[in-house]
Amino acid sequence: MTPLSVVIITFNEEKNIGRCLESVKDIADEIIVVDSLSTDGTKAVCASYNVTFIEQRFLGYIEQKNFALDNATHEYALSLDADECLTEELKKSILIEKEKGLTFDCYRMNRLSSFCGQWIKHGNWYPDRKVRLISRKKGKWGGVNPHDKIEMNEGATLKQLKGDMLHYTYDSIDQIMEQTNKFTTIQSKAMYEQGKRASLVKLVINPFIAFISGYIFKRGFLDGYNGFIIARYASHATLAKYAKLLHLQRKNKR
Repeated sequence: MTPLSVVIITFNEEKNIGRCLESVKDIADEIIVVDSLSTDGTKAVCASYNVTFIEQRFLGYIEQKNFALDNATHEYALSLDADECLTEELKKSILIEKEKGLTFDCYRMNRLSSFCGQWIKHGNWYPDRKVRLISRKKGKWGGVNPHDKIEMNEGATLKQLKGDMLHYTYDSIDQIMEQTNKFTTIQSKAMYEQGKRASLVKLVINPFIAFISGYIFKRGFLDGYNGFIIARYASHATLAKYAKLLHLQRKNKR
């Protein structure tokens, strides 16, 4: 059976990390936890599992996840966030692939996220396909912070796995408001540094498109009240991202 590393980044995740570790302990040949100097009980929870615990100041989402991958010892690695875990069906799918020898360069899975206690099964949130199990020789984390994604080398082979990765996300409206503000600040700065620019047209049109896409075309309305809130905040996040980017452009012209 081909060995598999599981790599996880954490910061103050004592309420989530145990669930994550429990879900992967039977499929992992090693578990690497890279912690951004947590001040809660994250380290203590990890100590009750057979993990390699590495303390590393936060380098950025993409950089931290690549640091975790670099510390794995096996070629194949499954990369997770602490608030994610695997369903039984997904674990079985991974075990089957391990027995076959992990013959593909990367494996994709659907991510099912919760919002205020409800699993969101439509809109932009599902199936939310993610490549998370990869050959470290063929791919790494990329994207634009904080919206990281695994990028594979050209020609890499891919297989879709059965089963869901569960994502325990926002428990309250306050959380999504705070995260939206935090993430759009990070993203607008990253976009500016990459030479991307905003305009008044994008400020007006793109938030509208974000709402219509998730709520109407991708049937977010089927998730009821929470589906509306999610689509509304996707629109708000788009507005905030471009407004902050436009502010940076004007500020740096002075």
